[in-house]
Amino acid sequence: MTSLAELAGTWQIDADHSRVGFAARHAMVTTVRGAFTDVAGALVLDPRGLEHSRVEVVVQAESLDTRHEDRDDHLRSRDFFDVEAHPTIEFRSRSIAERGPWRFMVVGDLSMHGVTREVILPLELVGVEVDPFGLTRAGLEGSRRIDRRRWGLEWNVPLDSGGLLISERVTLEFELSLIRTAG
Repeated sequence: MTSLAELAGTWQIDADHSRVGFAARHAMVTTVRGAFTDVAGALVLDPRGLEHSRVEVVVQAESLDTRHEDRDDHLRSRDFFDVEAHPTIEFRSRSIAERGPWRFMVVGDLSMHGVTREVILPLELVGVEVDPFGLTRAGLEGSRRIDRRRWGLEWNVPLDSGGLLISERVTLEFELSLIRTAG
């Protein structure tokens, strides 16, 4: 792999080859996964260093897909994302720091459901390659558990066992393919 300085430039998210998703426990016995199919954003790696670099991601909340239409409709409703009032989920970095070989911590603001909170996202650079079409691609992957209640996503149903229908802790999952658009 190349050096960080050689990667300086603007990298756009390739939504067709990326996944921004989530995983949550359902009925305390299984994990339900979903993803957002309409994702846009960019990573700008400043040649002066990571402290001058930034990441911005915008997700259309309406595009969520858990492979179950009724569940998707419920998640889009006022009980959860309330996509009519809050059509986007946005992340804007405040800082990026290297935490090991090709491992990074991105600190930023996650805005969802009308609430903005700081999150720290660990990301790993999986690789950089030129594809058969001459595009330079980079892959980033990572995940972070959050408490959905901190963003006002409170809906739940208690179970007879004392648990909850949907876990309050949700794992955010990122598998990003980025295309270099400027050096």
